[in-house]
Amino acid sequence: MIGSRRKWHRAAVKAASVGTPPNQAVIDLRSDTVTLPTPEMLRAMVAADLGDDVYGEDPTVRRLEESVAARVGKEAALFVPTGTMGNQVAVMTHARRGEEVIVDVGSHIYDAEVGGLAVLAGVQARPLSSRLGRLDPADVDAAMRPDDVHYPRTGLLCLENTHNGAGGTVTPVERMRRLADVAHRHEIPVHLDGARLFNAAVALGVPAAEIAAPVDSVMVCLSKGLCAPVGSVVAGSAPFVAEARRNRKLMGGGMRQAGVLAAAGIVALESMIDRLADDHENARVLGEGLAALPGLYVEMETVQTNMVYAGTEPGEADAVVAALAAAGVLINAVGSSRVRFVTHKDVDAEAIEHALAAARAIAGRGWSSPSEAEY
Repeated sequence: MIGSRRKWHRAAVKAASVGTPPNQAVIDLRSDTVTLPTPEMLRAMVAADLGDDVYGEDPTVRRLEESVAARVGKEAALFVPTGTMGNQVAVMTHARRGEEVIVDVGSHIYDAEVGGLAVLAGVQARPLSSRLGRLDPADVDAAMRPDDVHYPRTGLLCLENTHNGAGGTVTPVERMRRLADVAHRHEIPVHLDGARLFNAAVALGVPAAEIAAPVDSVMVCLSKGLCAPVGSVVAGSAPFVAEARRNRKLMGGGMRQAGVLAAAGIVALESMIDRLADDHENARVLGEGLAALPGLYVEMETVQTNMVYAGTEPGEADAVVAALAAAGVLINAVGSSRVRFVTHKDVDAEAIEHALAAARAIAGRGWSSPSEAEY
């Protein structure tokens, strides 16, 4: 897998620097993490009131935390550098070492956080399969450990909304409530990886607080579709956040004059949420266009927010990535036979049409037909 990723990365870099015609801008659909901050964010960063946040003295960080807590309906919040740190801080705060955490087998917290559950929190994962990234409450109930000296105690249920690995899919509010009810009936807390919670809220047409209401803690990212350069926020009860602050410090996340970063996050919350609908519409157009091409297979049921996952012919993902990179369209391979496109602020509807035009031209001659020398 590492070799595969290196291969597509080399192809993408070479195409972006050499193979792409000089008058053609690169269309970067690898992730919404590549978004650049807006001019308003940059101005806010320069003008931010600052203090030492480890001492609790940065007024801009406090303002950001209060804003996020209000938006997700929680009592308090904590600014952290990354979503991964936010998730791991939450697990460390909720669960004791040696306990078991119920997760979706394709969830980010289990599959893409470098084994942090084991290494950092010292917990064991209990992965469950799901459809569209939506765990079945009956499966969660069955996974709860009985009180037996041979078994680890169940310490936490983790959910993800939107669900990255399932295609950016959304879990409806009622399913969120049913899942949380199961955990709470067993006196188990629930953490929500809401890296793209605001995408879910826009897709469902409900406030983010309604989605997060059933859970005990939630992490939201500011640096994806909301376009802030850095930062995520963990929210929950005041006692939870107080303990999470200690765990953030333990993990090296105690920043000092962090208001210079938090200022961009405040602008993101105030100006970037509603426009996520544009990304969702662009993803729908992109998905429908890709689904019509030979050699790509798109399950449109999964295209619910700003992601499009496409299956390729067996083993052809790298060829698709390289061919598009040579045409100035950057995407990611996800395994050997699956690729991912992610829409965001810096790729508008016109760019989506250019990306589709490039894909149509390549698909017409076969994704793997160009020689390596052409890249």
